[in-house]
Amino acid sequence: MYNRENQSFSLEKIKHSREKNIVQYNYQDISIAVSTDRGLMVPVLRNVENLDFIEIEKEIIRLADKARNGKLSIDDMLGGTFTITNGGVFGSMLSTPILNPPQSAILGMHNIVQRPVAIDGKVLVRPIMYLALSYDHRVIDGKESVGFLVAIKEALEDPIKLLFEGDVNKVLFKKSKKALSYRPNYKHKI
Repeated sequence: MYNRENQSFSLEKIKHSREKNIVQYNYQDISIAVSTDRGLMVPVLRNVENLDFIEIEKEIIRLADKARNGKLSIDDMLGGTFTITNGGVFGSMLSTPILNPPQSAILGMHNIVQRPVAIDGKVLVRPIMYLALSYDHRVIDGKESVGFLVAIKEALEDPIKLLFEGDVNKVLFKKSKKALSYRPNYKHKI
């Protein structure tokens, strides 16, 4: 349903119609922002659609350690199809993440804070986290971006269902018959 968040806009085909400028991937290579002493590094988790939650966690730890130890290659940082950043670890309550071209979207997650909310006519205090999605409007429309954020929100609000009954890929991404299955071959080193 939300496959446009896993697309990019190709400048190389700008002479053709809008849809022919859209590159759809049939894999999810998710970039994750990692703060290091050298600044922000954004390594890529490859083929996330084939990983379970434990494998994703292990890969995040491995890449974050590699980033903090200055061991990332350029290959480790190229080819992401979508980025997730978490300013919440620094106390950010809300920000606008900057898009990493040619990706079509980046999800910003923020600090979880106890806030008053109205529930069934009562004011209750609940943990609240703001999410922000920056996106390329040439690829994604507002309705699609809001739908994607709602799907993320619902998955985060019911993690038990997602872990035991759900499939994150079914929730967030739908395979496109037009998707590109090839992967660029990066052979660069820092």
